[in-house]
Amino acid sequence: GVVLFSDPISVYLLGDARTRLGLVILLPCILLTGVENLHKHAFYGAGMIRPPAFTELLEQLVRTCAVLGLLVLFLPQNPERTVGLIVTGMVICEVFSSCALTLLHRRWRRGMDGPLGAGEASGRLNHRIARIALPIAATSLLGSVCAILIPQKLVQGGMEVSASISAFGVMFGMTLPLLTLPTAFIAALGLVLVPKLAESTALKRRGEVHRRISKAMLGTSVLMLPAMAFLVVLGPTLGSALFKEPAVGDYLAPLSVGVALSCYQSVLSCALNGVGRQPAAARNALLCGAVELVVVFFTVGVPGVGLLGYVWAFLISSLLGVVLGMASLHRATGLRPQLFLWVTAPGLAALLAGLVINLLFAILQDRGLAALHAAVVCLVFGGVLYLAALHAQGVRVRELFRLRAGE
Repeated sequence: GVVLFSDPISVYLLGDARTRLGLVILLPCILLTGVENLHKHAFYGAGMIRPPAFTELLEQLVRTCAVLGLLVLFLPQNPERTVGLIVTGMVICEVFSSCALTLLHRRWRRGMDGPLGAGEASGRLNHRIARIALPIAATSLLGSVCAILIPQKLVQGGMEVSASISAFGVMFGMTLPLLTLPTAFIAALGLVLVPKLAESTALKRRGEVHRRISKAMLGTSVLMLPAMAFLVVLGPTLGSALFKEPAVGDYLAPLSVGVALSCYQSVLSCALNGVGRQPAAARNALLCGAVELVVVFFTVGVPGVGLLGYVWAFLISSLLGVVLGMASLHRATGLRPQLFLWVTAPGLAALLAGLVINLLFAILQDRGLAALHAAVVCLVFGGVLYLAALHAQGVRVRELFRLRAGE
């Protein structure tokens, strides 16, 4: 259906006929991504992190080589074909990743000892899968609709089509990727947290469940809050150096709050999955996606608001996700939020570091130091100051991230 209606989709939904070629080539990439994710999460469910992690590393290498290789071989081309070359490189990468994970999964299954067990009745299993999968699929659909809607609403608010696509690209291709760069640590934390919580829940060790969730929330704050503080101060400089685009610094402060909230939301969702409350996590995500779409629909198209409407939507949906996640987790485990330990202590340390490096950055630039060199000095000094402030408040970072059995 997408292939047959690719012309109207590219023109009327995406707003640019040049996206048609990339849209058509992207379809096998989506299919292969589904195969890849099924095998990845099968390994995650079995508590095996290394096979998908190793494949993910090789996938990034293959994607980089494939995309750059195609561009070197076939450029110069018009913009439509250039996009097609980039998407083709992504397809090559997904072919490698899905094939590698399929072979690894089959090898793992052959190496399993003993019978697999009777399992669960197919009807009941399908019902349980549907309760989780349908809200997640709907959430992804809402995210796609939101991404399509934003440029159209910008045009509705009086912006030119080319300007709306440019503003959308700066926000979602430069500003947000810069802010979400540190969140790779949170994804890794979630992968480790889910099987550990599942083990503690199966053994009915509620105190261990509380301790692990608390450490995950504190770890999220310790990692993300200083990263957001540094990026708010140094982000415009880094964005100009990386992208040659001064607009990258727009909305950094409110977006950084939204990114931090979305990290808490992600950890709480992983915690719900770990304690066996997957439907609750899926419903929460669906509700947050719906709220974000509604706010985008009613605000982005208002003249004078524009992308600020998306910033509001992002903040509101992320905050709602944290509230719903914490409420669901309290009902499931009895855990109460520890605001001082989780947020206040690392937040005050991050605020102190951010204010100091903001002043230091201005002083260094006034003294004639290059912006990137000043940013490096501020990063090192701010990191030391942040760790000292955490220590003064009783947060022991070494103990927090120490790998010990049972933690």
